[in-house]
Amino acid sequence: MKFKFKNFGLLELIVTLSGVYVISMLIWTASTRSAVEAKANLVRDNHNKVVELINNEINKCDRAEDNALTIWNDLCKGEWIASKVTSYINKNLNIENPFSDDTEVKTDPDPRIKAEGKAGQAVEMGVIFLMSSNFSPDPGSEWIVGTCFKSPCVAAGNNELTSIYR
Repeated sequence: MKFKFKNFGLLELIVTLSGVYVISMLIWTASTRSAVEAKANLVRDNHNKVVELINNEINKCDRAEDNALTIWNDLCKGEWIASKVTSYINKNLNIENPFSDDTEVKTDPDPRIKAEGKAGQAVEMGVIFLMSSNFSPDPGSEWIVGTCFKSPCVAAGNNELTSIYR
């Protein structure tokens, strides 16, 4: 096999290098896909643990006496303090963050912004945010739990946002 490089110019070199680049990026993407998916699933599982814990308390408190307490020691029929809830979660749920050493659930006035991100704003990947306002005992009160697990966070399917109603 003998190749003639006589007519192999700059354009052919660029096309060949571009092809090699595309193929190598496809191979790299395929080989790292499972690790990226495992990280995203861990963050989703953490998010679901937090939502399930709060929903279980709502259900338990709906059937409880007026003076019953939540597992974080707020009155079931009273206002739930966001800082007490996050403190309980951080001590008892063993949340893991595969993107950083920051494993704490945090409060924020609007977890939607933290989970979806905004232009020019840094996003804390894998961190779970709970609405910082206290959870009112009024029917229809809403709390939001959110997290981002894949960049860009604003893209569909790259974040988890859950509204919890009392």
